[in-house]
Amino acid sequence: MIIDNLKTPYYAVVFSTILTDNVEGYEAIANKMELLAKKQPGYLGVESARNSIGVTVSYWSSLEAITAWKNNVEHIEARELGRSKWYKKYRLRICKVEREYGFEN
Repeated sequence: MIIDNLKTPYYAVVFSTILTDNVEGYEAIANKMELLAKKQPGYLGVESARNSIGVTVSYWSSLEAITAWKNNVEHIEARELGRSKWYKKYRLRICKVEREYGFEN
């Protein structure tokens, strides 16, 4: 699903990943983190896709909301598990979205 009801400015956290061969339990934790993020103040939505590279973009109202999510205890535990077990490589980028436009047919 493409999120199309956001009002600028807002923030996007772009999380790009390459997984290891050991993905046991990954999907369950990823789903749990998505549900938990939805409960966080300032959370606006998420878009995600995975092929050989996974890309998840979460949208937030402020940098403070992003920091609060980063410091969530369950998120910290999942992040450590990801580093030790599931991720071969990842990159996280935080962007301020000042303008957007789209098309729908």
